Amino acid sequence: MNEVVKTLRKIEEKYKLFQQQQFTFIRALERTREEAHDSIRPVSSIVQVQCYKDHHCYNSTDSRILSMFVSICNELRCLCQRMETVHAGDSVTKALLEKCKVLLNDSNDFSALRATYPHGVVNHLSLEEARHRYGGVVSVLPIVLDSMREWVTHSKRKLLYVVSPGCAMCKKETPTSQTAPAALASNSNENTVQLQEKDFKKFLAANQRPPKKKAPWRPPGKHPY
Repeated sequence: MNEVVKTLRKIEEKYKLFQQQQFTFIRALERTREEAHDSIRPVSSIVQVQCYKDHHCYNSTDSRILSMFVSICNELRCLCQRMETVHAGDSVTKALLEKCKVLLNDSNDFSALRATYPHGVVNHLSLEEARHRYGGVVSVLPIVLDSMREWVTHSKRKLLYVVSPGCAMCKKETPTSQTAPAALASNSNENTVQLQEKDFKKFLAANQRPPKKKAPWRPPGKHPY
């Protein structure tokens, strides 16, 4: 699990660099699409970007940024496979991984995909670009990364849930050698209190005197002879 988290953080750092160059990425797609005479249809798959780079890219800057996009997609695909081997997971984690695998499939059509808040990648496009051409290709990476982060969070919770019952059992199964002295001390204290109560009752019985009887009342002025 630690290796998965470490790899995911590295990919996130790489994506941050890529995201900062989104304008360069869009301009590279514009130029290669013009070279391919393919400016009408939207960019809808990873293999389409790969095709632009391999066959219609004549600029080193364009080639670098398009390669960066394809490379991040490949690294995320490999990470999906590693996640499956690290943790079998439940229905939630399996659904998240399946979603990532579908989105990262080379021929998957992500033209209708749109990353929403807090991601601002679509907002950085013009209205025409966002609606018809590049809204999907700039959205696929942040959505996949969000799903992978959610997978990590959910998997960690499941692992903690599995470990915690064992810890509880350890606490319950305390050795009798440790509990015996405490039990003896408790019994000893109870016996001491009981003896003190008995001695106190004896003391009261031995030292208490009956109350003095008062003389009967006589009217004033009359005295006995």
